Amino acid sequence: MDEALIECLEKKELEYITVREICEKAGVNRSTFYLHYENIGDLLNECVEYTNAKCFERYAPDLTDVGRRLGSERPEDSIFISPEYLRPYLEFIKQNKRLYRVVLDHQELFRTRKTFSKLFEDIFSPALQKFRLPKEEGAYIVHFYLGGITAVVREWLQNGCADGVEEIVGVCLRCVWGEFKD
Repeated sequence: MDEALIECLEKKELEYITVREICEKAGVNRSTFYLHYENIGDLLNECVEYTNAKCFERYAPDLTDVGRRLGSERPEDSIFISPEYLRPYLEFIKQNKRLYRVVLDHQELFRTRKTFSKLFEDIFSPALQKFRLPKEEGAYIVHFYLGGITAVVREWLQNGCADGVEEIVGVCLRCVWGEFKD
């Protein structure tokens, strides 16, 4: 039913999607839908949680131990815009192009703002403190970086992810770190 919901969201806004449409696309009857969900919002919540979990599964355990990385004395251990973090993310996007197009077109439904706020509070803010950047500038700095990466991903998706993951990792890193060379 998650796939059916994504297919519907490719064509119309959530408020115009019916349980009947989802069930027809999923090949199930309405009683099956209501056995698992009270409403479409519940299905959407499950879809969001499942998507986030599947994406985070791609990261090696040492990369997900953010507390250890942030507790390190070396500021460079607190850099999270790196090939090790970008590669799994971009590979997941490439393998789930349809889903990510829908996510980018319906960011409010997929609670990207809430997810970003949590990441900022738990990861980015402590990392910025390591670099002694003013706290009041932190949100702007992180929004700038993540907004740029999102713009690159959006363009990549519009091109059908034709370029390789490593090429897009390189583009993101050059944009973030300003490593444009002749």
